Amino acid sequence: MKSIKNLITGGAGFIGSHLAEELLRMGEKVAVVDNLSTGSIKNIEHLKRNPDFSCHVNTIMNKNLMRTLIKECDIIYHMAAAVGVKYIIDNPLESITTNVEGTRIVLELAHALGKKKVILASTSEIYGKDRPGKHIFKEGDDRVLGPTAVSRWSYSCTKALDEFLALAYWREEKLPVVIVRFFNTCGPRQTGRYGMVVPRFVKQALSNNPITIYDNGKQTRCFTDVADAVKAVILLSKNPMAVGEVFNIGNPENKTTINALAKKIKAMTGSKSRIKHMAYEKAYNKGFEDMRRREPDISKLKSVTHFSSRIDMDGMLSRIIEYYRGRN
Repeated sequence: MKSIKNLITGGAGFIGSHLAEELLRMGEKVAVVDNLSTGSIKNIEHLKRNPDFSCHVNTIMNKNLMRTLIKECDIIYHMAAAVGVKYIIDNPLESITTNVEGTRIVLELAHALGKKKVILASTSEIYGKDRPGKHIFKEGDDRVLGPTAVSRWSYSCTKALDEFLALAYWREEKLPVVIVRFFNTCGPRQTGRYGMVVPRFVKQALSNNPITIYDNGKQTRCFTDVADAVKAVILLSKNPMAVGEVFNIGNPENKTTINALAKKIKAMTGSKSRIKHMAYEKAYNKGFEDMRRREPDISKLKSVTHFSSRIDMDGMLSRIIEYYRGRN
């Protein structure tokens, strides 16, 4: 049986490295490209011994390199993007350019070099703000965003434009695309450096430093273990019914307030940390906006792939705590 050649952009990143690992475990060939702006070579160091794996430390903006890599692959998992609320706010120009122009290059070359299938990573940020009576989101729901003066909303807009581009290539050129919107994916290797709450809380707890909650902590989120997210992505990539469609990927069962999350992590780590609250404006900047509740409706994902999550909240947090304990 021919081994499928997979190209993962952003393959040294958190989700990308886990995806590479799983595809290799399945006996497939994997090439990754990553400029290491938010990814890390440490995430894929253990994969380099595998003869079916190759790594290119470079940017997706390098059109000549991307042409070569896409020409040689069978399927593209386009995971490369500027990610994390703090990173987006601190690097708005780079974030917009990478997310929009980088995706345009990938789609253009995928079309030109044989209509290669593209799995496009998007985000729950697409939906924008929650609103009265609306906090569970389906793929076809309207978007409600804040003003352009609030820079966090630029990420939602760039990823929406990515989706528009991908769907335009599908409708006009029949380029096979699948769009996946991740909801709060967590797991080993995720960094808290760019605002991701779970690894930040875990590292604070293990160091017995204050566990810092932004705002009042009553915000509600649903967290997904990266192993489940990767499973869903691969199921969609291999299902012809998914082409030209958009799918939420999340775990509605792992729902919690941020206050409860902090308390659970403190208890599971046996930490002596105190839990404190901080205003959004001190953590980010004046005028920062966040949503109070955001939950995924994954009925579409289930209907097409029969996906079911395997890892509950305690299992997910245990894996993350074990990972960071091993790094201290």
